[in-house]
Amino acid sequence: MKFELCTIASGSSGNCIYVGTDKHKILVDAGISGKRVTKGLEDIGVDPNEIEGLFITHEHSDHIKGAGIISRKYNLPIYATKGTWDAILPEAKIGKISPENIRTIHKEVTLDFEGLEITPYSIHHDAAEPVGYTFSYEGKKMSIATDLGYVDRKILKYLAGSNLVLLESNHDVGMLQAGTYPYYLKQRILSDSGHLSNDLAAEALLGIYHKNLEHVVLGHLSRENNFPDLAYVTTKNMLECNGIKVGKDINVSVANKDKVSEVYRIL
Repeated sequence: MKFELCTIASGSSGNCIYVGTDKHKILVDAGISGKRVTKGLEDIGVDPNEIEGLFITHEHSDHIKGAGIISRKYNLPIYATKGTWDAILPEAKIGKISPENIRTIHKEVTLDFEGLEITPYSIHHDAAEPVGYTFSYEGKKMSIATDLGYVDRKILKYLAGSNLVLLESNHDVGMLQAGTYPYYLKQRILSDSGHLSNDLAAEALLGIYHKNLEHVVLGHLSRENNFPDLAYVTTKNMLECNGIKVGKDINVSVANKDKVSEVYRIL
């Protein structure tokens, strides 16, 4: 069995994630150039022509910037909620998309890609109808949880039982508050429809930890208000203060904003 995830890019400046199995290859978001998406896939040995679909979390540019280019180049279906499509199409945010490649999905309704089950779930973010995704394949589960103002019980329920989680760890609150962002932007990021801080990410991880959670990848880090080492140490300290040993009970890594990550495989 092959069940894997790789971040082509993960950060406030652009996001693109690859999820693959023995039979299927998909992308989640394309907030970077089409050229970077193609090169990132080729770097991990994936033929871009074999991608079956692009799943969008929400309509912000760091998640859709290259979506239209990729769809047109590879005749790729794009999956998004109705609210997300309503925010994208009238303003032609990703250019012209072939009608057959405009696919509408519904929150909490699972799509079955011949054994790969994909479930969009509702998240708290200042977008039209944003979602996170869970992926289940042959008894294993991976989840993507980024662009979260906060994590409630319903989100925890969707993330429960995951063997791998890509979890937002966007900012350090102290760095954000002392930084140069204008007041309105700081308030947006800190709000319940903004982004998850390092501390809140670590708390959420505690809420979903179980002995078969093999790996957490901290992602969507702010370039200005966080450091990879700080995100890692915050999570590591929270886990180890609660008796969970990093490197033994769970592996923790940080996705790079500008580089393709390693390919994380669930065995």
